[in-house]
Amino acid sequence: MPQTAQTRKKAHESTRQSAQGLIRFIDASPSPWHAVASVEAKLLEHGFSRLEEGERWQLAAGGRYYTVRGGASLIAFVLGSQALVEAGFRLVGAHTDSPGLRLKPKPALGGEGLLRLGVEVYGGPILATFTDRDLSLAGRVVMRSAKGPQTRLLRFEQSLLRLPNLPIHMNREVNEQGLKLNKQTELPLILGQLGTGKDAEARLRMLLADAAQGKAEDLLSWELAVYDVQPGSLWGADEEFIASRQLDNLASCHAAITALTAVKKPGATCVAALFDHEEVGSESAAGAGGSFVGDVLARIGFQAGLDGEDSRRALARSFFISADMAHAYQPNFPAAYEPEHKVMMNGGPVIKSNANQRYSTEAETAARFMGLCEEAKVPCQQYSHRSDLGCGSTIGPIVAAGLGIASVDIGAPMWAMHSARESAGALDHGYMIDVLKAAYGS
Repeated sequence: MPQTAQTRKKAHESTRQSAQGLIRFIDASPSPWHAVASVEAKLLEHGFSRLEEGERWQLAAGGRYYTVRGGASLIAFVLGSQALVEAGFRLVGAHTDSPGLRLKPKPALGGEGLLRLGVEVYGGPILATFTDRDLSLAGRVVMRSAKGPQTRLLRFEQSLLRLPNLPIHMNREVNEQGLKLNKQTELPLILGQLGTGKDAEARLRMLLADAAQGKAEDLLSWELAVYDVQPGSLWGADEEFIASRQLDNLASCHAAITALTAVKKPGATCVAALFDHEEVGSESAAGAGGSFVGDVLARIGFQAGLDGEDSRRALARSFFISADMAHAYQPNFPAAYEPEHKVMMNGGPVIKSNANQRYSTEAETAARFMGLCEEAKVPCQQYSHRSDLGCGSTIGPIVAAGLGIASVDIGAPMWAMHSARESAGALDHGYMIDVLKAAYGS
């Protein structure tokens, strides 16, 4: 049945609302720790209660809960009305971290009249995209207090740092050879000018302590990420695209939490697991390779009265969706793509497959996700990487192996993955939310 003008207008408004909601979420979340704080605020608005891992849990039927590990990983869940041993879990996983630059423990570099900050490369960013951009710092600091060390979120809203390019007159081959940056000597970021006799470290510590509303002598340690201060935006002739930092993978985090908070009275127990450290391998206490998700599911099972046998029966009846992003076809670079797997922007969620298990998708789980797309009335695409290029991976194989549950890897199409500023489809974000709602209701 053809759409009327009113129906199209309503669908367009809904799409814009979903896309703008994502942009607001990312703008408020310049670091993994801020992302978890943003998610926590949304969960509290929707009636979720926080649980502490170090305390005994008391879960009520139909309850809505979440817990945080390491400040940058969060798992939220809604208890289902059906017996856990029969219905299992409906689990969606994503990650809060993004590739980029992180401040070193002693980063201050003085000399030549300038104060620069030494950084480490976190994950696999496209380093050249961080040059000549308005950059700043966000993350967390630990301050000394009368009650012991106290962690505080910290964010500089203003443009604070810069990585200026060499002029082409001194790098004549840059357009032919590409911009190459030495990670040790050419990545320190310029913070400001340093007057004669000024101590670089003291200046930095004072700056951070003032932002944390404390004293420089009480500043103990920090984890600070470099971020692009430019807000996200809609772009294109019909505003059909989203431009923002950290779309990989805050877009999936936002979709998962939006879908979970929309759940009313599910049959199966619904879980959203957002992990830190995916971009560096997930092998940490708070990462997908750690015990976090297994611990939470075990505690839910214990509260439901499941013994070891029934716990494994519940996992066998569970389904895991690993939600990351996917490579959309970019026609300027056709040789980079598998010819029969051209993923199109605004073409719907993408099922990602790899014979070497870089993705967790199997034929049966792919078919199951296709069914969810049909139920949600959203289009669906399939992706396979070129055989002569190395394929990235996700939390999918890690979580599936650790829990032993059926799993599929999916994602929304995007361009310029791991750039300081990425692009995605405005329609695709709404599609992703809709299919994850269907998954939680299945």
